[in-house]
Amino acid sequence: MIFSVNSDSLFSTFGVAHFGDLDLALNTMAPSMVDYYLSDLSSGMDDTYLNKRNIQDSISIGDFSIYLDYDNEVYLEVEESHAQEFETGSLW
Repeated sequence: MIFSVNSDSLFSTFGVAHFGDLDLALNTMAPSMVDYYLSDLSSGMDDTYLNKRNIQDSISIGDFSIYLDYDNEVYLEVEESHAQEFETGSLW
């Protein structure tokens, strides 16, 4: 799923001023904190469309990808994991 993210909110969450500084900030933080913050940013958002031809820059970390398009809009992609299904098959 891809979400449109407010760039000011994203940058202030990680204490950076520009998209280029975001990669360094994400790599110096604990992975669990990055997952927490990115999950928090994506909660309650509606899925949106992103034309991947318009991507200017991207950062991938874990199950998340952050994209900057040529209009300076920021998008967050969360990889849907089927490993979170807790149902088990019947033994009979």
